[in-house]
Amino acid sequence: MADETTGNNQAPEGGAAQQGNGKQASLNVLAQYIKDLSFESPAAPQALRGQGKSPAININVNVNANPLEGNEYDVLLTLNARAESEGKVLFNAELVYGGVFRIEGFPQEHMLPVLFIECPRILFPFARQIIADATRNGGFPPLMIDPIDFARMFQQRIAQDRAKANVQTS
Repeated sequence: MADETTGNNQAPEGGAAQQGNGKQASLNVLAQYIKDLSFESPAAPQALRGQGKSPAININVNVNANPLEGNEYDVLLTLNARAESEGKVLFNAELVYGGVFRIEGFPQEHMLPVLFIECPRILFPFARQIIADATRNGGFPPLMIDPIDFARMFQQRIAQDRAKANVQTS
């Protein structure tokens, strides 16, 4: 089936897209919260002295979604940031940031992209600021994580799941 874009499919100002059956799709944030936050600087206070070169920073990102009741979902964005210099860990920051979303009117085939692309896209700026504040409060320059392409992450996750399924059925 080909996708057709007409004036009826454009999102009105409220952010809800009109569906063909007249029902509006909506995505609402009901709550946002820090589920887990950890900042460690095992080499402090020596790690706080000026470094000759920039540290190697490794950032890992993960997204999980869990159904709650009805059309509500809990989406968790996990960020891990680790900075190392000359074999020493300067800091390790871990954040699990969650949001409760009410999702209505989307076709079933769009639910996974909404949960794993749109919801984390909404949560990311807040999680990014928390990590920046934690690293700054830990005595380091604020770590400003580059924007994340959640659509690409989702596509990679689907490809990995398909590859695992193919291996298990072979």
